[in-house]
Amino acid sequence: MTDHSARTAAGPVIAGVVPGQSTRVVREAARQAALAHVELIVVHVDTTRFVAFEDPDGYVHSSTVDVAGAAAKAALDEVRRAAAEALAGDPVAWSVRQEIGDPALALIRLADAVHASVLVVGTRKRGLGESLREFLTGSVAARLSHRQRRPVLVVPQDDPVGADDQLPWE
Repeated sequence: MTDHSARTAAGPVIAGVVPGQSTRVVREAARQAALAHVELIVVHVDTTRFVAFEDPDGYVHSSTVDVAGAAAKAALDEVRRAAAEALAGDPVAWSVRQEIGDPALALIRLADAVHASVLVVGTRKRGLGESLREFLTGSVAARLSHRQRRPVLVVPQDDPVGADDQLPWE
């Protein structure tokens, strides 16, 4: 392997998902991983905990704003179950993990740690609650595209909005 090929070797594909999300995101991420012959890492970010500090060896110490740790475990279990269903029979190697904190920053931190080749996320759901959340925190996809260098693939979850229809955030 030459020095150039060592620098361009593809890392895993990361799919950032939430419970109840369309399986299209995981399936498209698996397709990208299969095309690149790399592993797929399906990631749920627990936003009820945040990074308090990080050790020099990379271990992340967390603090919680929600003592209901059962909710985070239930969310991870749901993501794991949905991924297993979506990827049943798919030959791509995959794993599921949970990160903590702000979704965009947590995905970037993981992507940097594993030298990911691409990040795959879904569009947000339509609705007032999602519009308010995005207004307050910003689009995860947009924040990913501006805060790191690897490609970001955004997978639509709903049917497309018509050319004359109002966009979900309008």
